Amino acid sequence: MALILTRTVAPASKLATISWWADTTLATDLDLASVSTDEVYAAMDWLLTRQEAIEKKLAARHLGPAVNPSRIAMFDLSSSWVTGRHCDLAARGYSRDAKKGCEQIEYGLLTDPDGRPVAIRVFPGNTADPTAFTHAVTAVRDTFGLQNMLMVGDRGMITSARIVALKDLGGIGWLTALRAPQIATLAADDGPLQMTLFDEQNFAEITHPDYPGERLVACRNPLLAAERARKRGELLAATEAALAPIIAAVSAGRVAGAGPIGVKVGKILGKFKMAKHFHLNITDTTQTINRDTDRIDAEAALDGIYVLRTTATPTEFSTDAVIGAYKNLAQVERDFRSLKAIDLDLRPIHHRLDDRVKAHVLICMLAAYLTWHMRKALAPLTFTDEHPPARQDPVAPARRSAAAATKAARKTTTDTALPARSYQALLTHLGTLTRNDLRYGDNGPIVPTLTAPTGAHSTSWAPPSHSH
Repeated sequence: MALILTRTVAPASKLATISWWADTTLATDLDLASVSTDEVYAAMDWLLTRQEAIEKKLAARHLGPAVNPSRIAMFDLSSSWVTGRHCDLAARGYSRDAKKGCEQIEYGLLTDPDGRPVAIRVFPGNTADPTAFTHAVTAVRDTFGLQNMLMVGDRGMITSARIVALKDLGGIGWLTALRAPQIATLAADDGPLQMTLFDEQNFAEITHPDYPGERLVACRNPLLAAERARKRGELLAATEAALAPIIAAVSAGRVAGAGPIGVKVGKILGKFKMAKHFHLNITDTTQTINRDTDRIDAEAALDGIYVLRTTATPTEFSTDAVIGAYKNLAQVERDFRSLKAIDLDLRPIHHRLDDRVKAHVLICMLAAYLTWHMRKALAPLTFTDEHPPARQDPVAPARRSAAAATKAARKTTTDTALPARSYQALLTHLGTLTRNDLRYGDNGPIVPTLTAPTGAHSTSWAPPSHSH
């Protein structure tokens, strides 16, 4: 309990955590005054043995049909780098932390439709996304005993090969997105994906024989289309500007040979990731580099378009609901930001033993579960939008409510005019509370009394009254 609470409000190494306990009321409340590092590690080992039982209870509470009639479960994968060289789980793989060359672990997070953490799995650092997804499906179906669930994951997670495996397993549906080449196939001259679909609204259902028994929902986000066009234009211009000195050097004879010229050109194209947008013709003494306008135009025609594929029937999910369910994956991404940096500092991994790594990640997941509820309960005191407006267009970006905009502008809470803060700033503010034991008279009772937090409006502070 103490490890989870500490990770929630003051994440640190296990040694620093023990020192922090001595400075807080946790030392008295949870009898931690004389705890050693060996006892902390023993507690981690014990907690890991209880992981399956804990996750089963969380799954029953948040994924079961009585509380989750949509039967949605969301899954995503992330990674964090590892310090040291003796962890068997550590391996080099695709780094989501931009820590190239560092060994890492990967971990997959399973949540309910609202992004509430339910279970987590740790994998070696070179595990492919689809492999991790298979473990999540096994946990949902076999470990938690849940049937007819709709697994929501991104296009890298639920691949076509993984869908074939899901069909063989049975009892599990899916909701994911198509990759760009698959979308391009649908948008061919005789394909079902045509721009006229979006004349009246930004989404439409289509069909294609390559996806029997599935619904395809095509969406077009005009704002995303404009942003991608802008970014492509900037990258093309930057690439041509960087190529200009090389072209001049070749023309002047200062650089010769197809090999050296190709290396220089390749570095520029690789830097801006624009190789697919240019035609190249390089010889020992000349080079011709032109934009591939046909390819650029074909890509631009699909700007802002994404296509969802799902087994959910229209009676189970409307088209709007399919789009909304996929967009809710953003909540899992927020959970990862909370886990890794914003709230809980899961990374980097300092443990050497595999089980200690898994226990550390489990503690962070349980702390994320607690943080999810704390953010909800403390929302009236933070800049959080307590009542976001319903989307009129499921494809359009979410909008803030008027109340949230007012709270942000005035920097005060809606009801009590207390200072509004970010969640982390609020925790820091509440950390100024002290508990004093007051004795009334020589033989009177000892009464624990909390001081008010320091700063303006402190005398009127009171926690929000919410039951969760």
